[in-house]
Amino acid sequence: MSGHSKFANIKHKKEKNDAAKGKIFTIIGREIAVAVKEGGPDPANNFKLATVIAKAKANNMPNDTIERGIKKAAGDAGNVNYEYATYEGYGPNGIAIIVDTLTDNKNRTAANVRSAFTKGQGNVGTPGCVSFMFDKKGQIIIDKEECDKEADDLMMMALDAGADDFNEEDDSFEILTDPDAFEEVREALENEGIAMASAEVTMIPQNYVKLTDETAIKNLQRTLDLLEDDDDVQAVYHNWDEE
Repeated sequence: MSGHSKFANIKHKKEKNDAAKGKIFTIIGREIAVAVKEGGPDPANNFKLATVIAKAKANNMPNDTIERGIKKAAGDAGNVNYEYATYEGYGPNGIAIIVDTLTDNKNRTAANVRSAFTKGQGNVGTPGCVSFMFDKKGQIIIDKEECDKEADDLMMMALDAGADDFNEEDDSFEILTDPDAFEEVREALENEGIAMASAEVTMIPQNYVKLTDETAIKNLQRTLDLLEDDDDVQAVYHNWDEE
């Protein structure tokens, strides 16, 4: 463990998302549309859709909103023209940043991402320039206050369901899985009534970098804020230790 509190970051993100629910629901709505177009409207037969639904529930998206989104996407499948694109680059002091986007206009998105990096004194790099510093994993975060299970019992439950790793922090538990095993583990926990603060396939840094220079911190925060405010941006991953 790096001592890097993932739960603190998730709580911070949720607070920001609570102030901008429309943004996160728009993001998830687009993901639902693409997942339905690619694999159909039944999550039992569409792994990607099941994963997006898990993300929606972790962000407190109402079930009827999810179902409406699936039905609308099924009806409009031929009209969905969103494309995924990933950008990689460097923030101040070489902080590694990965940006996942889902857009109907790649030129607009590329220009916005490049602008966000530039305004924070960073730069967009070539594909693969920083992704080797991250591991793609299924990550489930559980708030200790919302969980009545003992750590050992929860760990055994997760490992039995196919998880790779289990970590305990002061305020939370972290369960890591292979991306292919994520949905099975998440479903097993859900069936046991375990509340999840976050459940998603994500990019986890192999090492975190601390920043002490105030100007660098300010510039990096500017880049991250610009990216997270962009409607085309689905997720931003970085190796900055924010503590």
